Amino acid sequence: MPIHDWTRVEAGIYHHFHHEWISEISRVLNRGLLPPDLYAMAEQQAAGFGPDVLTLQDADVDSTPGGGTATARRTRPKTTHFAETPSEFHRRRKSSIAVRHVSGDRIVAMIEIVSPGNKNNTSAFRAFILKACELLEHRIHLLLIDPFPPGRRDPNGIHAAIWSEVEDDPFHLPPERPLTLVAYECDLITRAYIETIGVGEPLPDMPLFLEPEAHILVPLEATYCAAWDTVPPRWQRVIAPPAA
Repeated sequence: MPIHDWTRVEAGIYHHFHHEWISEISRVLNRGLLPPDLYAMAEQQAAGFGPDVLTLQDADVDSTPGGGTATARRTRPKTTHFAETPSEFHRRRKSSIAVRHVSGDRIVAMIEIVSPGNKNNTSAFRAFILKACELLEHRIHLLLIDPFPPGRRDPNGIHAAIWSEVEDDPFHLPPERPLTLVAYECDLITRAYIETIGVGEPLPDMPLFLEPEAHILVPLEATYCAAWDTVPPRWQRVIAPPAA
C-alpha cells in the first residue's frame, strides 16, 4: 500500500490512524520480533519526551542482549542515504538531562511517528528537536518516521533539523521524495540511516537498533496497512480519493 497524503485531513483525524499504527508496531515487536530480554510499550514518558513506542530491557530476564529465538541482525543496514558523526554526538548548543524510565527497566530504543503537533509552532518543533538530540546524546537508539512534508521550520525534513545541531554538512531532502524515515545507531559515534519517500510510494522496512551494530527490521508497510484498515471509510475516501 502506498503511503497517503495526510495533509488532506485535520490533525484529529490523523491522530486516530497514528494511535493505531503505534499499537500495530508495538504488537509486532512483542510477538517475536524482539529478543526475549526486550519488550515494547506504547506512549510512555521519558525525560519529558513522549515517544510513540519504547523498547526496554527486562531487568528480570537473565539473557544476553540479542540472544534467544529472535536475534538482532549484525550486518549494516542498506539505506539510500547514510551519515555519521566524526565523534560522539554532542550538540553545539547543549542543555543535557538524564534519561530514566519510571519502571526501572533500561531504555534501549525509541520509535517516534511525527505528528502535526510536533511541527505546528516554533516552540513545539524546537522542543521536539532538542529532546531527540538528548536521547542520542544518552545513546538511546531512535527510529523517526515523518509522514508529513517539510515546512518552513524543517525545509529539508526532520533529520536535517536534528543533524544541523551537530554537523555543519547539511542534509538535502530530495524534493520528489519529501517524507523522511531515519534510524539512528548510537555508539561512540552516531550513524544515521535515511530513506526518503514520496506520497504514493510503499514504505520500506526500517532498522531499529537495539545495541551498536545490532538491529531488527521494523515492518512499516505491514503495520501501516493494518492501521489503515481501522480508518473509517468516510475518511479513507478523503485521504485516498478514488481515481477519476
